[in-house]
Amino acid sequence: MALQCGIVGLPNVGKSTLFNALTSGKALAANYPFATKDPNLGIITVPDQRLDKLAELVTPQRVVPTTVEILDIAGLIKGASKGEGLGNQFLANIREVDAIVHVVRCFDDDNVVHVDGSVNPVRDKEIIDLELGLKDLETIEKRMDKVSRTAKAGNKDDLKALEILTKVKAHLETGRVARELLADLDEDGKTLIVRDLALLTAKPVLYVCNVDESAIESGNAHTEAFKKMVAAENAEVILICAGIEAQIAEMDTPEERQEFLEMMGLAEPGVNKLIRSAYKLLNLITYFTAGEKEVRAWTVRRGTKAPEAAGVIHSDFEKGFIRAEVIKYNDFVALGSEAKVKEAGKMAVEGKEYVVQDGDIMHFRFNV
Repeated sequence: MALQCGIVGLPNVGKSTLFNALTSGKALAANYPFATKDPNLGIITVPDQRLDKLAELVTPQRVVPTTVEILDIAGLIKGASKGEGLGNQFLANIREVDAIVHVVRCFDDDNVVHVDGSVNPVRDKEIIDLELGLKDLETIEKRMDKVSRTAKAGNKDDLKALEILTKVKAHLETGRVARELLADLDEDGKTLIVRDLALLTAKPVLYVCNVDESAIESGNAHTEAFKKMVAAENAEVILICAGIEAQIAEMDTPEERQEFLEMMGLAEPGVNKLIRSAYKLLNLITYFTAGEKEVRAWTVRRGTKAPEAAGVIHSDFEKGFIRAEVIKYNDFVALGSEAKVKEAGKMAVEGKEYVVQDGDIMHFRFNV
């Protein structure tokens, strides 16, 4: 599944440094606005200890993790919705992603200039929300102009659409974001706002506070103010020091990285937490296939049924789906092998209506 998270934020907040740490890519991390002029795309693996454990038990010829695409997008400034800076490019790029990783600067450093002259993550978020909201208002107003004529003529679908658009427009005009309204909309409303119009402020978001070394664990005044601001959004906020992550990414061996983490008092690289959070943000889960040739993680959306999950491997699996043989991860680990799971009667045989669960180990029977 080619699902993307876009890294966004004002210039010089640490986006490209974080992107490089995530992907070991070559995005230019420089101390001036618009160092990232073209979006950089990286494909990153999702850390999953379950995959490692299955590989240890099965000892396959190869191990294949699941992935998420990360897009590093040029920094946004005031006036982006009107084309200021690289605004048009920024907004076009962000419209294409499935979710947003919003990086805010929460560290003080006189050697790293801030595009607005001072460090204030609350203000920075407001700038981006305002620009995205203005663009969303423009999108909504165009659609309202289009449906209002047929709505007046009595078209029921367009009457409903106009009602939804009017509600969202009023919400955006208060400076709020569209995703706060999603819980109050029915499926038709969500489809209109999220899929048809692809509103920028309706996309799911993960906030990353870029802090200095001293604030990784407990945060600082900047992070506390920011968390208070976004509390109503019910969004996840994580703390990462992009500088430390960059150092970890440059180390050659796992031993060096582990030694550095221990020295810094960290259990794991912060980017691992970010990747898992982004994966969760996209409403994704992992199921596994495990055999002598390959142990592999597969990505599906939460709520996916067995035939569709089979189709992720190959379209023939979905077309000719007969059944799925399912082992729960904990049972596999506890018993040590597929053969022992079968002996214990712990393998389930599921049909077309089975909803895949995170961590399922699956084998599909099909006929084409």
